[in-house]
Amino acid sequence: MKSRLFSVSLLLFSFAAVSVMAQEKGSILFEEKCAACHLKQRPSFEEMNTMIAPPIMGVMTHVKDVKTAKPEAVKFIVDYIFDPTAAKALCMKQSIDRFGLMPSQKGNLTKEEATSIAGYLYDNYGYGK
Repeated sequence: MKSRLFSVSLLLFSFAAVSVMAQEKGSILFEEKCAACHLKQRPSFEEMNTMIAPPIMGVMTHVKDVKTAKPEAVKFIVDYIFDPTAAKALCMKQSIDRFGLMPSQKGNLTKEEATSIAGYLYDNYGYGK
């Protein structure tokens, strides 16, 4: 009985550790690859005038409005990162008019990196996050 309880506890701890590592990896990759364009926080008045891309919290709110399940949202984000088009865009037309479409990140990210970033974004941004 104790051995079984220990095994279950160890398994749960392992899942939690993997989840924390995935979050950390996604956060680091976002900082390295995305944060130069996408602000993590609500922009200040001064930042509003110098932004070159919409803040990530706004992007993720639009994503979660349409792609409510995490696997569906992650798949969408990864696809959009590599092949952004106006037809796929979930933002308001005014955002595309202001910022243009995000450039494809082919060659800048691997699919694994994009998936890590997308999972991190889903878990941490949009809807009050």
